[in-house]
Parts: sequence; structure tokens; C-alpha cells
Amino acid sequence: MTSIEFCSQLLSLEHSLLKFAYRLSLKKDDAKDLVQETFLRVLMKKDKYIDNARFKSWTFTIMKNAFVDNYRRSLCQNTFSDQTLESFFINKAEPAGSEDPDSTYSAIEISRNIDQLNEKYRTPFQMYINGYKYNEIADELNLKIGTVKSRIFLSRKQLMNQLKS
Repeated sequence: MTSIEFCSQLLSLEHSLLKFAYRLSLKKDDAKDLVQETFLRVLMKKDKYIDNARFKSWTFTIMKNAFVDNYRRSLCQNTFSDQTLESFFINKAEPAGSEDPDSTYSAIEISRNIDQLNEKYRTPFQMYINGYKYNEIADELNLKIGTVKSRIFLSRKQLMNQLKS
């Protein structure tokens, strides 16, 4: 598929994407923003599109994933607004150095329980909590990615059981 065909197919979906975005966000401006973000993501991932795949469903999947990412990101933010006309925003952030004794104890207890895990579970879990991605852990430990995911899941499960008691 040439670039011109790709772009023309994408532009032909604009009306359908806008309707779908409106159903997801329920706000006209948010829907327009979502369509623009979808266009951007589709164009950035153009090289990953397989010619014989369904272009419309591929594009709608990208839009749905963009909406979910934005929704999750908005849940993580601790921003509150007051009800005045100016709508000031207040970020609720904890001071960097404020640790209460309970949280310090919990961190120590969690670290101790992580250290008690079996080595084959502990190593991938520690790499994961240190910011490594699944594929990086798999490459480093010469494991399949499914094995890495499984071990991290089982590590979490063991930790939850240990911390309950």
C-alpha cells in the first residue's frame, strides 16, 4: 500500500472514528482530540500495518487503546479543580521527605518478603519492579516471555499471601 492510499483510507474513516470517539468520551471536544491522537498514532505506526489486514479494525483498535491509555492516565493524576469560573487546579502531592513510620515499616516488610522468594521468582520480579520490560527480562535471563510473565504473576501472588499473614 502506498503512502497516498494509506492516508486516503485513513481520511475516509474520519467520520466513523469521530462517531466512535464520541461514544467513548461523551464530549465533542474530547472526541475530536481522540480522533487527532488516533491519526497521529496510526501515522506513527504505519510501518507496522500489514497490507492484507483490515485497516478499519486496526485503526479502531488503536483509537480504543488511546482512549484507555488516556483514561488510565487521568485516573493516576491527583488533580482537583474548584468550582469557580476560573477553575483553578490544585495538585495533591505528598512532600518528598514525608514518610510515616507505618509506610517505612511496610516497605521494609515487603523487601524482606521479596528476599524470601525463591530465586527463580525473585530475580524476574526484582527486575520488573526496577523498571525492566518483560522482553528485556526474558532476554537477560534467557527465558521465554510467557515464563517471565508467569513468574512475576506468581511472585505477586506469593507476596500477597505472605503479607496477609
